[in-house]
Amino acid sequence: MRPRLFGVDFTSRPSRRKAIVVAEGRLEDNVLTVSSCQRLEHFSAFEAFLQTPGPWLGGFDFPFGFSRALVEAQGWPNTWPALMASLAALPADTARAQLTERFRAWCGARPAGQKFAHRATDGPAGSSPSMKWVNPPVAWMLLEGATRLWQAGVTVPGMHVADPARIALEAYPGYLARRITRASYKSDEKAKQTPARTAVRATLLAALAQGVDDYPRVKWEDGLEDAALADASGDTLDAALCLVQAAWAEVRRTDGFGLPPFDPLEGWTVSVPPAA
Repeated sequence: MRPRLFGVDFTSRPSRRKAIVVAEGRLEDNVLTVSSCQRLEHFSAFEAFLQTPGPWLGGFDFPFGFSRALVEAQGWPNTWPALMASLAALPADTARAQLTERFRAWCGARPAGQKFAHRATDGPAGSSPSMKWVNPPVAWMLLEGATRLWQAGVTVPGMHVADPARIALEAYPGYLARRITRASYKSDEKAKQTPARTAVRATLLAALAQGVDDYPRVKWEDGLEDAALADASGDTLDAALCLVQAAWAEVRRTDGFGLPPFDPLEGWTVSVPPAA
């Protein structure tokens, strides 16, 4: 039985205006067909989605771990399941403030240009350090997203063995988008949702249809391509980019989903090769 494939564009504060977007697709003969997109406006809906019976494989747009250097300096548990349990146990009303205090202290004690603790995957992926609490607040995406993966009992290859029929991989749409163009294609600010960014989204969609490097070619059902083009926030397109990365990994399932050796505390972004 072939697994269902998902790509998840995540937000640490889901709402009607800014929802978690889940793209679903199927892979046949290296062609990925995007078959649906759903918007999850509450964490309860995301938690229910994670309980979708398998088999499925999903690419999730949030960091799965902190830098080992940061974790060890804080005296936090140094295995992923234990760290997630520790983070999940923080009081919901003060967790972000507690972590922000720790992050500020870390950055304040370090020299300019070396403020943040980076994971090994950040450089090759071009991603923000997972301890950043603003611009973008990926630390809160980890806090809200990765802990829920652990609570849901999904398997995270190389980090956590649980339900083998539900598999989660860290994805990063920016990495795949930059394989096509470095031009900006999205914004949550109305004033920045310009025709120029719409044109860049059209470029990305055209490239995905042709096939980018060794990723599968992308087709869309039911007007979803038009929806991705029209979505100026980029959330629909980002969910699809995560879905493409999940499909890339599915092709390489028997080869460890194409993941290189990596630190099981930090995690790795799927389809990103290690630094030379």
